[in-house]
Amino acid sequence: MSRQEIIEYLGADWDRVLALIRDRLHSDVDLLKDTNDRILSNSGKQLRPMISLLIARAIAVPNGDSICCAAAAELLHNATLIHDDVADESAERRGRPTLSALLGPGPAVLVGDYWLARAVGLIVDTEHRDPMIRAFAKTLTDLAEGEMLQLEKASSCDTQETDYLRIIHCKTASLFVAAAEAAALSVDADAEQQAAAIAYGAALGIAFQIKDDILDYAGSDTLGKPVGVDLKEQKITLPLLEALKGSPREAEIRALVREIPSHPEHCDGIRRFVAERGGVEKAAGRLAEWVDRAVSALDAFPDSPARDYLAEIARYNQFRQV
Repeated sequence: MSRQEIIEYLGADWDRVLALIRDRLHSDVDLLKDTNDRILSNSGKQLRPMISLLIARAIAVPNGDSICCAAAAELLHNATLIHDDVADESAERRGRPTLSALLGPGPAVLVGDYWLARAVGLIVDTEHRDPMIRAFAKTLTDLAEGEMLQLEKASSCDTQETDYLRIIHCKTASLFVAAAEAAALSVDADAEQQAAAIAYGAALGIAFQIKDDILDYAGSDTLGKPVGVDLKEQKITLPLLEALKGSPREAEIRALVREIPSHPEHCDGIRRFVAERGGVEKAAGRLAEWVDRAVSALDAFPDSPARDYLAEIARYNQFRQV
């Protein structure tokens, strides 16, 4: 399976989503127009609208509402990235300077707000707007709570697995849930299929973030994604949590994480601890469990190429390197 293969399968529906995104982002303010064009030229995987269209196809025939919710999912995702870069004071994303670095945090927040407003406008225009608005509003609430909980736990360094799973559900999986749930709503899915779409989105999103957290320990800077960023920001993620289980050094390691702002050299020792305790390998085992959950959720859908592609996207998390 390749991304291009899925895009070719989605065909005209995919083209309609991209065209709708460009149309809704149009502005006669040159600075905003140029900024939007810059973001679109470095758009990343565009996984959420892809998931949205595939869910709709796995259930029925995508319609205008399906196109709108897929486009809205991508607009919302990029709005959150722009805001995250401001909150994290990030200088780069996808190998290029962030808007915050180029324009300053204030203008970057305004651009993020613009993308968010355009996403909301798309949902309001749908026939299924009431349940879709509730789905996207839940995601926006989750995103804010997840960000605040993550900040709280980075300060206390007492993150437990339940905290970690809540954070990654709110910050990552909730966007996949919105994309999948809205797509199911757009084609009038029955209750079982609606629940399956939500379960798939949640499990896929958690698997996606676990893989990112594994790559932060086991990836390579040469692949275009810097490693060790989470630890520098005092984020205790699954590889470290798995390494801490049953270790007599737990209190010591957590104290080292707490001291990272004044002692960044602690990062190397913590990374060695994770390697020695097999934290990455254990996290990979947990990743496989979430991938299985995502694939199993698809049992509620009839056999189709769309269902097969959704399963392959979930499985791809086990071996992707970016």
